Amino acid sequence: MSSRYASFEGLTVTFSENVLTVMLDNPPLNAMTSEAHHDLGRIWAVAGADPDVRVIVITGGGDRAFCAGGDLNRMIENWPDRGRWQIGMAEARAIVVGMLECPKPVISRINGHAMGLGATIALAGDITIIVDDAKIGDSHVNVGLTTGDGGALLWPNLVGLVEARRHLLSGKPLSGADAKAKGLVTESVSRDTLDATVKHWVDLFLSQSPEAIQTTKQALNLDIVDKAKRYMDEMLWLETQSWASPNHPEAVRAILEKRAPKFTNE
Repeated sequence: MSSRYASFEGLTVTFSENVLTVMLDNPPLNAMTSEAHHDLGRIWAVAGADPDVRVIVITGGGDRAFCAGGDLNRMIENWPDRGRWQIGMAEARAIVVGMLECPKPVISRINGHAMGLGATIALAGDITIIVDDAKIGDSHVNVGLTTGDGGALLWPNLVGLVEARRHLLSGKPLSGADAKAKGLVTESVSRDTLDATVKHWVDLFLSQSPEAIQTTKQALNLDIVDKAKRYMDEMLWLETQSWASPNHPEAVRAILEKRAPKFTNE
């Protein structure tokens, strides 16, 4: 594999026959690490400029989760370190915009639960294939945060405003099968057919003109990329407001302590 991917130590990156596979590999649930978060903000531009890469597959290690989102204990440890938070917000914008702008087709192999930022990363792919018994949802509100790092951008674009409100304001996840029925993902499949379905899409893309696939992706994403560039800074500022509230750590502690949260009225 090209040495250009050697620096991505927070991800497991492999390359074979024009296919770059990017794996979130932090067992057991592939919760986001600071290293993976940083690398995900950089890798799309590198892969997009690599002439040998025709298709990108992003997935999680193991069978339980694609990515469970943020680590709850780390949320408490890092609050209220504003400098660290601001770096994370800049990286979050780079992840979403980078995936949408990357000219290479991205297949999300959603091998298990995808929650919070994990759901955003999965849904930013061009073809999204989830196992039917996995859960996918944006649970930011459940930890006292705004869905600012991609959820409020992507969900209305995929399922419409009414369904986006239903799931983002409640934090209620969907099964893979329900996500397919609502149009949130491309395909919902049984676990034993996941790899065959991913291979079908990989082979399809490899059989087509790379210029045609890449420019068609760019054409399809013109509107959502424009919205991302116009609105994500404001969305991330709103998330920063919610992060600065004492209700955010209270929500997280309540989950960790398995009790009802005690929120203040601000």
